[in-house]
Amino acid sequence: MDLHDSDDPAARLQAHILERIPLARAMQLSVTRFSGGEIEMRAPLQPNINDKGCAFGGSMASLMTLAGWGLIELGLRARGLACDIYVGDTQLRYREPVWGELRAVARYTEAGEPDRLAAALHERGKGRAGVVCEIAGETQPAASLAALFFARRHA
Repeated sequence: MDLHDSDDPAARLQAHILERIPLARAMQLSVTRFSGGEIEMRAPLQPNINDKGCAFGGSMASLMTLAGWGLIELGLRARGLACDIYVGDTQLRYREPVWGELRAVARYTEAGEPDRLAAALHERGKGRAGVVCEIAGETQPAASLAALFFARRHA
């Protein structure tokens, strides 16, 4: 799947993820919004349920990781940069169960992060960016991920 086939970056990313990542298909992941500095991904509860009837922690971790990766992927593509992106260091926190649809929103840790990453890629061919992602809960974020992603330009 070429990420340039559609005018809608969220739709292109969703098609790419569902084509290449079997876990995302099983989760029934959807990319519902991309604004440049923020991305939202969702997954229904039923294919991501645990033995207690709430969302499986592994599904929440996967959704947040994919949201962070997708944010960086689309941000770099918008700048004309084709890169391999890898998740590095992560910190996960689970605060409350999720009893309905999983809705993850990812954003950069700092406003200038996308520009710094693009500059590093132009100068050195590699760089890193921090991302935070949260899954909505009833009274607070139900889960959060703080991650450092690494990018390397294609040869």
